[in-house]
Amino acid sequence: MVESSGGGPAAGKVSESGAATTDWVWQAGPRRYGRVFLTFVRNSLVRAMGFRTNFWLECISSSCWTLMNLFFFKIVFSYTDSIGRDTGWGENEFFVFLGTTWIITSLIQTFIMPNAQEFSELIRTGQLDFALLKPIDTQFLVSFPQIVWSNLANLALGVVLVVYAVVRLVTTSEVPLVVGPVQVGLYLFFIGCGLAILYGVMIAMAATSIWLGRNQTLYTFWFYLTNFYRQPMEIYQQGWVGWTLWGLFTFLVPILLVVNVPARILAEPLRPAVDSWTWVLAGMALTAAIVVLSGSRWVFQAALASYRSASS
Repeated sequence: MVESSGGGPAAGKVSESGAATTDWVWQAGPRRYGRVFLTFVRNSLVRAMGFRTNFWLECISSSCWTLMNLFFFKIVFSYTDSIGRDTGWGENEFFVFLGTTWIITSLIQTFIMPNAQEFSELIRTGQLDFALLKPIDTQFLVSFPQIVWSNLANLALGVVLVVYAVVRLVTTSEVPLVVGPVQVGLYLFFIGCGLAILYGVMIAMAATSIWLGRNQTLYTFWFYLTNFYRQPMEIYQQGWVGWTLWGLFTFLVPILLVVNVPARILAEPLRPAVDSWTWVLAGMALTAAIVVLSGSRWVFQAALASYRSASS
């Protein structure tokens, strides 16, 4: 029977039934977790560079798919001036949105998705036992060990597209965009909130593997789910089906806030000033990030409480 909790000896114990009582506070200290994360980064980079041809082929393949997505929307904007009637999401504003989508999706696929997919294998093979015995928080340990560096190609493309679109909005728009350190800082902050929301949803989904045995459909379900946040939320505000989806993915599973809030703050589609609704969404995004992270932590701990080691 495993005798250490998800947080290891420093954080708590596991009862005879296997229930985890890990303390939320990482008593090992943030520096220790930083060193462990840097070790994950270094090891993953060494593995990636061990097969450099494969690494570059993955970068090229991923970039080609992303650029085709850009070309598709260039065609769309050859027929219309904006996404949605009177929404303000013109071509350049929408490209800020699209680039932000690439940035967030790339970071999730680089750092979080590979590890969430691997979690069910840790359970099936009994490797989760070894993670539980480590003197470090189990959720942290299973969240970041694998980093797929080739997915960062889309991050670079996203940054380039956002910068290009913002420069266009500043220099060629009829109502020029004004961008300062405050807007950039808020943009980065709410990208962080979006990443927190997506991480919380994904780790909670991965934790269900303990109850289900295997969760091989995680990536497929995640792909279908995240399709909803790839467009401005205004497109859902039509008809009862659209409004239902808008309410579901704004309040219950708040993934529409992930890209909409940072893109709206930076691009300001309704210039000359960000409207009050933007700040309502910003507050909702921050609140959702805290709630989703706390809720996912509870789900992960509850799942660990039901775990039986491979030797049981």
